Amino acid sequence: MKDSTPRLHPTSTPEGAWVQLQGRWGAAELGQRANWEAVQKALRRHPAGADQGWDLAQLEWLDHIGAQLLWNHWQQAWPARLQASDAQKAMLARIAAFQQAPVPEAPALGWMGRINQLGLLVLRALGHFQHLVQLIGQLALDLGHLLRNPRKGPWRDFSGHLYSMGATALPITALVGFLIGVVLAYLMALQLRQFGAEAFIVDILGISLIRELGPLLAAILVAGRSGSAITAQIGVMRVTEELDAMQVMGIRHGFRLVMPRAMALAVAMPLISLWTTLAALGGGMLAADATMGISAAYFWEALPNAVQIGNLVLAVAKSVVFGVFIALIGCHWGLRVKPNTQSLGQGTTASVVSSITMVILVDAMFAIAFKDVGF
Repeated sequence: MKDSTPRLHPTSTPEGAWVQLQGRWGAAELGQRANWEAVQKALRRHPAGADQGWDLAQLEWLDHIGAQLLWNHWQQAWPARLQASDAQKAMLARIAAFQQAPVPEAPALGWMGRINQLGLLVLRALGHFQHLVQLIGQLALDLGHLLRNPRKGPWRDFSGHLYSMGATALPITALVGFLIGVVLAYLMALQLRQFGAEAFIVDILGISLIRELGPLLAAILVAGRSGSAITAQIGVMRVTEELDAMQVMGIRHGFRLVMPRAMALAVAMPLISLWTTLAALGGGMLAADATMGISAAYFWEALPNAVQIGNLVLAVAKSVVFGVFIALIGCHWGLRVKPNTQSLGQGTTASVVSSITMVILVDAMFAIAFKDVGF
């Protein structure tokens, strides 16, 4: 029976030393561990060099696995002396053509290179800011056009986005708000009981949840849920060339894509914020009753006296700003997606991070600008 084990046989000729390959150098044979280790050991005894010839004429079989093994052993360069058939040379040529060259290490950056990198980051950030400002201006123009011609507005898109971004977000926002209210009430009860100030839990929960935590939690949840969805939807339209088709047909992206989403979140965000705040207050009320014996009747009776109406107005106002900016940032990253799936994933991630960062920054600005409202 003929031996098909892959092996090497060194020979000497007047022309010099040769390494003759024998057997079958294919995936089935090299996939066996014993054969693979034997071939690797034999190749190490015959390193590639200018004085070493390679004879492939006696091979029974050579596929891309064996050719790749030889090409790597030859350090990705053709040997000076090679005997092979045309088919074997063609296979080795294909391996060489598709072999990726190693990426050279980036040279160490000096202080000037670091300054250049910082400048590029600043210019890139300014480019994003410029596009976002353009979206805001275009949104104002589109709203003016809608007021002049309300019958031509994309009301069906608006109602669909209002449902998908608003109504479907109610369960998760209520659950998170309820749990946050329970956690806050339990933590504050441990501290207030030490000073006999259990009654002040209504003031603390009311101010913190209505003024800050309720709108902030709702905005962060919507940014992660709806902001990513907006970027993904518009990004897929870029990948499938629907945006180019809309431009060819004369349909403005701002009027049909950006404006309905911004309007929907501007309307839905205050309602979601109020819903989250009510759920958080309900969780805090139950936890206060369980830990400190403060009844629900007393809680709801003392809440209007503890929290002025200005806090609720401020929460609704900044929720509208949150909603508009979340929609604009999602549309911004969606419109900047390149027609490939990698860019789509990067844009979606950047949209969520940018939206959450924007929510925190805007909330901090509102807290500083309106520090005297509601107290």
